[in-house]
Amino acid sequence: MPQQPTSHSQSISQHYHQRTKYHPDTLAKASHPLDFSQQPTPAKHYPIGVQVDLRPYLESMEAPEDPQQAQLYRLSRLLYLSYGITGVVPFPDNPFYLRSAPSAGGLYPAEIYLLVRNHDFLPAGLYNYQVQDHGLCRFWDSYLWSDLEAACLWHPVLPHCGLALVITAVFERSAWRYRDRAYRRIFLDSGHLLGNLELAANLQDYRVHLIGGFEDERLNDLLYLDEAQEGAVTVAALADLLDIQQNLALAPTALPSLSFYDYPDIPDGELLRYCHRATAIRSREVTYANPAQPERNPSAWGDKYNFPFGLKISVASPPLDWGEGLRDLTQTLLRRRSTRRYSGASIHLDELAALLNFTYHPEDYRDQLLEESPDYFDLSLVETFLAVIDVRGLESGCYYYAVQAQELRQIRFKNFRQELHYLCLQQELGRDAAVVVFHTADLHAAIAAYGDRAYRYLHLDAGHLGQRLNLAATQLQLGVSGIGGFFDDQVNDLLGIPVEEAVLYVTTLGQPYSG
Repeated sequence: MPQQPTSHSQSISQHYHQRTKYHPDTLAKASHPLDFSQQPTPAKHYPIGVQVDLRPYLESMEAPEDPQQAQLYRLSRLLYLSYGITGVVPFPDNPFYLRSAPSAGGLYPAEIYLLVRNHDFLPAGLYNYQVQDHGLCRFWDSYLWSDLEAACLWHPVLPHCGLALVITAVFERSAWRYRDRAYRRIFLDSGHLLGNLELAANLQDYRVHLIGGFEDERLNDLLYLDEAQEGAVTVAALADLLDIQQNLALAPTALPSLSFYDYPDIPDGELLRYCHRATAIRSREVTYANPAQPERNPSAWGDKYNFPFGLKISVASPPLDWGEGLRDLTQTLLRRRSTRRYSGASIHLDELAALLNFTYHPEDYRDQLLEESPDYFDLSLVETFLAVIDVRGLESGCYYYAVQAQELRQIRFKNFRQELHYLCLQQELGRDAAVVVFHTADLHAAIAAYGDRAYRYLHLDAGHLGQRLNLAATQLQLGVSGIGGFFDDQVNDLLGIPVEEAVLYVTTLGQPYSG
């Protein structure tokens, strides 16, 4: 007999977050041996359909003169720089493929689908990005654009665009290793992909318009997904900036879902999928024309924490130079790798300031023709804290990063190297880094604004910010690695922040070990 829902004091996403916290007393019991013979494949392969080979367009840095070939060239490079295979570790039985976007455990839960409206260089239809072959497979050749607009609740940019990417997640790829906590990592990994996509689009004269509010069931049906195995994460409409009619105004990116407080006791192993279903948007009463909430004004965002007696350090910085024609950005996307070991040596305050500048102040890059207002879902909900271990010119301790003021505000005075080693589950990355960045959010406030769907938006935005940190560190020849496994409550204790600040993501930065 089905279990009846029970009314709870926490919404389903708050319950999920609490249930999937790591605790020192229970982590060992929660661990499980991995059966590599049962590991899901990291990419889909469609054996039936029309194949479009995109590999020839990677051979030149210049677009072909033929207009149709030039369009395929741009799309090829956009997909490759965003999510393509950029290296291979040749294990005998199972080669490990490295991509331009990082993924927890190298599991790559995201898939990319392309919807084409009616282009001369690609027939209308539905395509899957075949990452291992760097090609497209058109597995459905009907006109689907009006269905996409309906599923995306009449987002205002879609009537003006001809291409849209849908990012989905194959749940078991991450859950095989991380079980229910994988839901966090799935959205962080998807955020990494969005960070790459935004910048790679700049390089190919596209502008990405993110759509996080959509009718989940309808969009999943449009893609022919098995909702028990795979679900849509976000939509990215591609506006062609070479077409003046597609130079569009900024548009909303997020819509609220309901908040669920009535849910049954959910067994371990079923929590991830239950949470995804519960954070879906089902009603068409909420659309982008009627978002059912006041529009949030980014210019009015304030810095949340201001500690009157703490040290305040300006980290205003000149922008990173990405080279002529953004050549260095292209190379950085191609050579980005997660650092596996740090030397324990220091970095300089100027380097830390440059990292923060690129991550949080895209408006400083307009002269280099990068998008000055890239799409996020709601950055006003995400806060940034730093644990400084060894930064020349900066006292060790914990700091709050005040984005608008461009300053670090000291919270605690101490070198937390050993504590960070412990909090990061005894990973040496936490011990030997020069600085550790924490992204957090007030989960209660986020749910008040967006319902339980806020949980998706928060992790997508944290992953997006984390990827900009990745790329800036790579450009500065520093080491960088994200960490999704940590003792949640103990991080709050170390930072001295309230328990309602949910820790979303940890990014370590430092000098890579070269021995």
